[in-house]
Amino acid sequence: MTAVPIIVDSLVKAYKLGSVEVQALRGLSIKVETGGMVSIIGPSGSGKTTLLNILGGLDRATAGTVRVGDTVLTDLEPVELVYYRREVVGHIFQTLNLIPTLTAAENVELPMMAAGTSRGTRSARTKELLNVVGLLDRQDHKPDELSGGEQQRVAIAAALANDPPLLLADEPTGELDSVNAKMVTDFLVKVNRELGKTVIMVTHDQNVARAADNIMRIEDGTIKSSLTPSQIASQDTPTSYLDQLRRRMSELENQLKQLDDDFRNGKLSGDDYADHRIRLRQIRAGLQDELQRQGVVG
Repeated sequence: MTAVPIIVDSLVKAYKLGSVEVQALRGLSIKVETGGMVSIIGPSGSGKTTLLNILGGLDRATAGTVRVGDTVLTDLEPVELVYYRREVVGHIFQTLNLIPTLTAAENVELPMMAAGTSRGTRSARTKELLNVVGLLDRQDHKPDELSGGEQQRVAIAAALANDPPLLLADEPTGELDSVNAKMVTDFLVKVNRELGKTVIMVTHDQNVARAADNIMRIEDGTIKSSLTPSQIASQDTPTSYLDQLRRRMSELENQLKQLDDDFRNGKLSGDDYADHRIRLRQIRAGLQDELQRQGVVG
């Protein structure tokens, strides 16, 4: 499919935490040109992932409108959202979402099976996409036999399986070292420029953000500024990869503390608490491993 423009107008997303209402998005408005590549940056809790989840049809807005191409996303019924998530948008998550018992090729093929694509078409498309991300020779390897960067490239190929016009990437390089982060970023640029996909990417990494045509900074649920790559380079003090890892580790510790508090105060069920804690601890373990590879002990 060809790329699509995106228009977000006065978007509001509110959550209930007990008797308290928290607004994650506060009348946010953005426009993304057809075939554009946009980075979304901002502090933790500013609304970046909430915006991406609404654009991806994973969450519903409280108010406002979102138009993706000719589709008014905020008007879709649940059954229509299923089609939208399968055919219109491709998701790339920080935590990958690859199935560990399947090979790289099978992980790429899976979305096409769900869409009812014929076997011959699936096989040809899988090889084409793995070749695009430089992993055709690794097609028979399972995720635990691939590096973190290779796994993320398989995830990019899987996100492109049904040829969606829109690709959403949530911290796609968040758990990667600087070499693999650049490689994954280069492939996202390639997808944007050579395959003609509209790409929206949330990232903490300024080097990754600068790969986009436009960088939008979110603070407190609204867009505070729209920057070019050269502007973000001049406005922000470069942060070393090691400092980024330490900052992410600190943020995770704060998230774990908040999770414990929410559970003690009855804001989370036991199952939700356990699921969130396991996920955060897995991410923390990956960061600890990377810090050790960088020579940081303890």
